[in-house]
Amino acid sequence: MPIDLAYWWRFLLPPLVGGVIGYFTNDLAINMLFRPYKPIYVFGRRLPFTPGLIPRNQERLAKKVADTILNSLLTPEELQHITKRLLATERVKAVIFWLLQLGLKQINQNREEKTAKILADILRDIFGDSLPKLLKTIARKGDFLETQINQIFDKVLLEFKLNENQARQLADWLLQFVLSPDIIRQGLVNFLTERNINVIDEGFREKTSGTYWVVANLFGVKNALTRLRSFCLDEKETANTRIQELLLSLEVRNRLKEFFLELSLQNLPVATVKQLRENINQTVREYIQDKGPDLLRQLSENINWDNISLLIVHRLQASSAVTSSLEFISEELALIIERHLEKDLETIVAQVIPILSLDQVIIERIKATTPQQLEIATQSLVKTELQAIVNLGGILGFLIGLLQAIFLWFNQ
Repeated sequence: MPIDLAYWWRFLLPPLVGGVIGYFTNDLAINMLFRPYKPIYVFGRRLPFTPGLIPRNQERLAKKVADTILNSLLTPEELQHITKRLLATERVKAVIFWLLQLGLKQINQNREEKTAKILADILRDIFGDSLPKLLKTIARKGDFLETQINQIFDKVLLEFKLNENQARQLADWLLQFVLSPDIIRQGLVNFLTERNINVIDEGFREKTSGTYWVVANLFGVKNALTRLRSFCLDEKETANTRIQELLLSLEVRNRLKEFFLELSLQNLPVATVKQLRENINQTVREYIQDKGPDLLRQLSENINWDNISLLIVHRLQASSAVTSSLEFISEELALIIERHLEKDLETIVAQVIPILSLDQVIIERIKATTPQQLEIATQSLVKTELQAIVNLGGILGFLIGLLQAIFLWFNQ
């Protein structure tokens, strides 16, 4: 018996057509989410469903995505948690240590002159301007440097004594520059003026008694002093020689040395030492108050801060202490930041969120993404799921057509 194809097509055609329609309809619907990418105009009128759903609502979609992310995902509390994880002590310590090493490396790479110039400007400002002003302010206090000056006086000046070598050198210096024969001779000439000789002679006559009164009134001292002055003026070399012999015979050097060896503030009365300490204290403080700022400024002007700064930079580069202390400094700074974050993290995040404008960033990034890029990104993420939807449309269309074929079969 021949097969009636027309009869059987009545039952086969509905499932096949339903499957094809369901498959391609879903595929068309998915493509219409993104395509066409731009509106299509016919006779000046835009065709419906052009451009695709997502390109047509891209701006609104961007705002929805931004609102969803900020309201549900990147809430202030979540940002605080993220910030805490990012700014963990170990991470902050590592970053600071890296920055310090980078800074030290930059100094070593032929930039010491620039660093030295900055350091020189800082030192020049401190010693030439800031420190004198600070000293002038501090020096106004009544007890300024009182303790320090008293300690120096008690531990240095009060206990200071010359040793034998120092005493001999000081005695030699005095005999060479202060009590030399020529200086003594010139001093005698300057002292033995005619007036002084008359005063000495009259005093000697009036205030002596006994044998000395007879000698003073019969012979007097005026003639002897006058002859001594003339001798010092006319016979300079001889007078210097006689004075030198007199100094040697009187052992002036040894006497001066013994005097300096015994010289000590401890030998003075207590009241005198106390008064001397107060006078030194007051003198030093008044000098620093009046002259200290100007002295510092003059000292700063006379110092070559550029050379000193260059030496400091070179020293820091070669210093093992600087390199070994970087890790310690990094750890301390990290702990300081951690304590600060524990106290003010909520306030900081609340201030940072408006500054970052995360919603605008998200909106701008989505708006700047082309429909092609959105389609590629979506398909790369859910390609399997989208294909499953297309396949499901084909299966559903096939089942609906199959039900229609069964319905026709039973109607026969």
